[in-house]
Amino acid sequence: MADADIYKVVVNSLSAHVAILDEQGVVLETNEAWQNFAKANGMKEGWDCVGISYYSICRGSGNDSPDDGEVVARGIQRVVRGEIMEFFHQYPCHSPEEKRWFVVRVVPYRDEDVDRVIVTHENITPIMVVQEELQQKEAELLRQHERLEETNIALKVLLRQRDEDTTRIEETIYTNVDRLVLPYMERLLQGTLTEKQRTLAEVVEENLREITAPFLRTLAGLKVMLTPQEIEVANMVRGGRSSKEIAEVLNLSVSGVDFHRKSLRRKLGLTNNPRNLRSYLMSLE
Repeated sequence: MADADIYKVVVNSLSAHVAILDEQGVVLETNEAWQNFAKANGMKEGWDCVGISYYSICRGSGNDSPDDGEVVARGIQRVVRGEIMEFFHQYPCHSPEEKRWFVVRVVPYRDEDVDRVIVTHENITPIMVVQEELQQKEAELLRQHERLEETNIALKVLLRQRDEDTTRIEETIYTNVDRLVLPYMERLLQGTLTEKQRTLAEVVEENLREITAPFLRTLAGLKVMLTPQEIEVANMVRGGRSSKEIAEVLNLSVSGVDFHRKSLRRKLGLTNNPRNLRSYLMSLE
């Protein structure tokens, strides 16, 4: 096979659209990919474009961006004049049926006897489609990030408002208990009461004061699972009540109260600790 035949086989096997231009920008030769593209895109005849000025093709390309043709024409002229050794440009070439993108590359013809250039157009649509999809995903991720930031800001505002409301409620409860309830409890305790009534009244007063005290919150913060009755016993032990007094108020036997005391010591980690249960509970404040 002659060198010329090998050359044609190689050039025609390329997926890129290849054209050889002379120093005036006139098409001297094209490969089959170029010709097939021209035919498929509505060119009536002369699909090889031989003898046509490529500059006129560029300026009448009808690309989405009219400036692309002029940019390519100027790039070819610069390569022909030897100002640059390579020209590279990416451009859209959409049809009514599909979106397409190409990249054009212009290099000098490697022959010292003639001034020619090789122009190749490569379809990069799959790459551009993936790139567009990535850009869309990035844009969506950015929108989601912005929405999350807005949500976080809103949550912070709500949490701050909740904390402020909680503080205001606590202050209101403290004020109301201190001014509207405790004075009457004190007057009640100054009156004539049976031993059991006095114990009950004192427990009520102590529990009312606990509304504004940190003891129960601290007890809950210890992450120990106490039963409601254990919490009652713990509160009364901290208040200095004896097992007998606690038993009377809670309708338990003294042995039952002692059982709860032992359970409290075990759950609070005081089983092998000589520390007094009441002093420990009082330290939680």
